[in-house]
Amino acid sequence: MSNPLLFSRRSFLVMPLAFAAACKKGWSVLELAGLTMGTGYKIVAIDHSQAVDQAALQADVDAALARVTAQMSNWDDASEISRFNAASAGDSLTVSAEFYHVMQSAADVNAASDGRFDVTAGALFDLWGFGTKHNTGSMPTDAQIADALGCCGQKQSIALHNGALGKLNDGAQIYLSSIAKGFGVDLVAKTMAAHGITDYMVEIGGDLVTAGKNPEGQPWQIGIETPQSFDRGVMQVVGLSNMGMATSGDYRNFFEVDGQRYSHMIDPTTGRPVTHNTASVTVLTDNAMLADAWATALLVLGRDRGLALANERGLAALFIERSADASKGLVPTASDKFTSLTA
Repeated sequence: MSNPLLFSRRSFLVMPLAFAAACKKGWSVLELAGLTMGTGYKIVAIDHSQAVDQAALQADVDAALARVTAQMSNWDDASEISRFNAASAGDSLTVSAEFYHVMQSAADVNAASDGRFDVTAGALFDLWGFGTKHNTGSMPTDAQIADALGCCGQKQSIALHNGALGKLNDGAQIYLSSIAKGFGVDLVAKTMAAHGITDYMVEIGGDLVTAGKNPEGQPWQIGIETPQSFDRGVMQVVGLSNMGMATSGDYRNFFEVDGQRYSHMIDPTTGRPVTHNTASVTVLTDNAMLADAWATALLVLGRDRGLALANERGLAALFIERSADASKGLVPTASDKFTSLTA
């Protein structure tokens, strides 16, 4: 939904003293890093056998991420998603099982969030200057917003059937920036498991998944970023094991007109940036893909409606809100599941 060059990290790996202890315990720590999807990835893993071929692992990780790009990148004209976007209404495109799985998951979150998560809202992001087109500082008109809304809506734009995507709306365009990174994280996790690695943390642009323990034998310590454009501090540290995590925030990508702030978090049902005070939402789930999607959906909904939905569906979510009382600053509110997982 947004230019991939604008992705920012909103989580931090917190592991003091871990690496220094590794060589004393008969195992080694592997660190891999690289670029993908317009952002960076980082992997920290424990090689208990000290027999993992790191070069082969790196090659397999890069191959897995290249596959995601070939399927779901809007900046690759030959990708599956680009071919769908170039199709006409009535066309049907058979896609890879992985792309189809992501689209099914996107449809599920779209339905569960009453349309607040919508991978066909690209026309709205472009209109407001947060998509493939940069913002010009001018406000879209009501008529322009109405026209863009006519190109959006997963239910009215895309039909999923037997591994194929049917295009129902000539102007429909798919953008997967709020779910594909998470899927890429999960795919890399499978690569780690295929190499016999059971303890690792995989992160792409702030979305991550963990397995097992960190080098100190504890859950992986992950810091949630303070949702302020001028502060890269940590708001809270959570211990994760065998779980995915993603944070969505409105505080890095926005513009102002006449003193009014407009963030890139656009409600696909209204066609306009959200106006509530929720600055970020962090979600913990079984995998990074769903954490990625739900973090976006719940941020669009905002704390009040999002918290009710999170508790209804048993989602672990942390909402951080800008208090109307300036003296209170940022106020965190956790769903029941988040509280139980991090107690």
